[in-house]
Amino acid sequence: MPLKLSLKPNEKIVLNGAVVQNGDRRTTLLLQNKASVLREKDIMQFDEANTPARRIYLPIMLMYLQGQESPEQYNEFALRMTEFMGVVRVPAVLEECVNISREVMSGEYYKALTRCRKLMEFEAARLNLEGINHVVESLPDSTATGRDAA
Repeated sequence: MPLKLSLKPNEKIVLNGAVVQNGDRRTTLLLQNKASVLREKDIMQFDEANTPARRIYLPIMLMYLQGQESPEQYNEFALRMTEFMGVVRVPAVLEECVNISREVMSGEYYKALTRCRKLMEFEAARLNLEGINHVVESLPDSTATGRDAA
């Protein structure tokens, strides 16, 4: 069954490693065979991998775009997933982590990316819920003010 992509004007996608940009009109593409495709909104740059869940997403994305498991990327994924699972205590989130790991191990990178977006949403909700003020208030006085303790 073909994959139907509707692209917005000037939207970019990555198609089997090539960056493709749509023209100034809405376009529909039909992909007749299996291909690695990511929309612009799903592409993460290295400097955007700045949270634990995003550090899980990035190596999965790179393996997906390469179309195969890379030992370096897999090791990075395994390390970041282990770190994440070591601090999360929510059973449903831990279950998602296990599912992501299974999908990565079986080469189902796109499914793993979809699940990983849920981890990023969970993480964003937790970070916004706790807020930065809570973090700053919990720091020692010398760290919070930026001055050395006397």
